[in-house]
Amino acid sequence: MRVHHLNCGTMDAQGIQLVTHVLAVETDQSLVLVDTGFGTADLADPTGRLGPLRLLLNPACSPAETAITQIRSLGYTADDVKHIVLTHMDLDHIGGLADFPTAVVHTTAAEQRAAMIIPDEMEKQRYRPAQWAHRPIMSAYEGPGEPWRGFTGAYQVNGLDDRFALIPMPGHTRGHAAVAIDVGDGRLLLHAGDAMFDGSSANLTDHTGRPLEPRPELRQFEQMAAIEPGAIAANHHRLTQLNTDPNVEIVCSHDPRVFTAITALRSGLSAETGHPLTGP
Repeated sequence: MRVHHLNCGTMDAQGIQLVTHVLAVETDQSLVLVDTGFGTADLADPTGRLGPLRLLLNPACSPAETAITQIRSLGYTADDVKHIVLTHMDLDHIGGLADFPTAVVHTTAAEQRAAMIIPDEMEKQRYRPAQWAHRPIMSAYEGPGEPWRGFTGAYQVNGLDDRFALIPMPGHTRGHAAVAIDVGDGRLLLHAGDAMFDGSSANLTDHTGRPLEPRPELRQFEQMAAIEPGAIAANHHRLTQLNTDPNVEIVCSHDPRVFTAITALRSGLSAETGHPLTGP
């Protein structure tokens, strides 16, 4: 298994710099995406596809940042993406679904209901039906879940050999979930999605091991965007506990420092200087 970390949507949200952290996971059977970021159709029609929130998020709309462009640069085609596992269905996370029309899309049933069936007035802004107008194949999960790699109440993702699971973490949206991936050798990669905007909320560090400094503007944005703001602290606490396990690596969707740190570590370069890292 090999994991590629992609930024599929740079945003300047009223002066708050954001990325859209997407995973492209090479398995023995196929390529799996965790979220998609913005897609080619979003770039072609940002007004129709993204609605009023585009003015708040101010996405760069760069073709080079779309998931389809980036997976092609890895030597894959759209048809090689057999599964897309979603943290949630906000417009900045699923815009690329239409670029992979044959993929099975996995999410919680609570999230599918909120987005596609009975959204309230606030949710009608964040969820954009145009982004699933191509009628993707959906696989939704509900019920009590089951134990998985130390988690309780997890939903093992169908068709992926027990290597991927949805871990419900509602709050940002009704059906938000983290995506856990068994990357082998007893190690887990957890994409927390929008259960955490600021990596310091779970005591994440940069590529040198230094703790990230709190970013109040990210935390304020997180509160504003949450459907259940009262759940944020519990999610942060859970992620902080998970971060104490040396075999668990955590990323989130929008903190540029988390994305820069992990890509610097993967490339063996200093995120600050671009020079090779020294030491082990």
